[in-house]
Amino acid sequence: MSTLLHNAVISRLDLWINPIFDELIEATPELALQRLIRADEAGVWSGLRRTNAYHITAAKDELPSQWFANQALIEQCPQLLCVSSGGAGYDTVDVEACTRAGIAVVNQAGANANSVAEHTFGLLLALSKRLIESNRRLRTDRGFAREDLMGEEIHGSTLGIIGLGVIGERTARVAKGFGMRVLAYDPYLDAETARNRGAEPASLEQLLGAADFVSLHCPLTASTRHLMGAEQFAAMKRGAIFLSTARGGIHDEAALFDALSRGHLAGAGLDVWEVEPPPHESPLLRLEQVIATYHTAGVSHGGRRNVARSSALQIQAMLRGERPPHLINPEVWEHFLERLKRAS
Repeated sequence: MSTLLHNAVISRLDLWINPIFDELIEATPELALQRLIRADEAGVWSGLRRTNAYHITAAKDELPSQWFANQALIEQCPQLLCVSSGGAGYDTVDVEACTRAGIAVVNQAGANANSVAEHTFGLLLALSKRLIESNRRLRTDRGFAREDLMGEEIHGSTLGIIGLGVIGERTARVAKGFGMRVLAYDPYLDAETARNRGAEPASLEQLLGAADFVSLHCPLTASTRHLMGAEQFAAMKRGAIFLSTARGGIHDEAALFDALSRGHLAGAGLDVWEVEPPPHESPLLRLEQVIATYHTAGVSHGGRRNVARSSALQIQAMLRGERPPHLINPEVWEHFLERLKRAS
């Protein structure tokens, strides 16, 4: 197909999104945009049953679970052709159920990669330079020496990256600019590809034993849940720093708390949590050596605009029968095209 599915209905819930998404969809006469109001549950379901393309938040704790793109929702939405996740992750989408139903699923991999890599280094620098502590003491205390707040020089240290996709690669490039050695563990990449992306390939064991900083950049899947647990934290160098701007659940929060409170690890920079936002009584939030942010690594003005633009363009491409650049379930494509043709 080379023309858009006529009168195709694109739906999104009333969560914040950069205006470029609505602008691009509404500038296309063949498309009709539905903004579904979460407070009107009946209205949401009525709208979804007419939907051809569903743009869904990637943040699981922002969305009531009844509107996840799963088997139960698919059964009520017979016209649904494609799902667009509003981020690199897709925790709110059951990809296997979509594939069985002939529904194409895309994410926005790389759209906010610069923002996430920058945030990773914001956490790394704040921890290694003791910026939060210095700011607090300068405002509230006196009688201490500058040497009491002495941080570390990161030039010449080793960064270990777990997951060398688009964000991991950007993070590796930033690290090189700081004069760091970069190791990467990614079981889906060969050694040559890892080197081309700016890192020395390593096993997970090698990386944990050598890195001064360990940073997660892999998706949350069945195989990566609690990839970083008690055994892995114990294998890290004493005094190392742990960072995650990936997804909550990839690291075991209780095991990380234990490694930090025992003094084995010097600190942690955490943008992602099992529950977001984490409860105030979370043990990790009680530790001074933890810098915590609220899954905001990719939530910059530029990052959000890039994600929204990518989402709209990929939806338009799919409804023209054009294969999008970030198709998560490529095995669905022929089935999807058959369903799209029938809908035309």
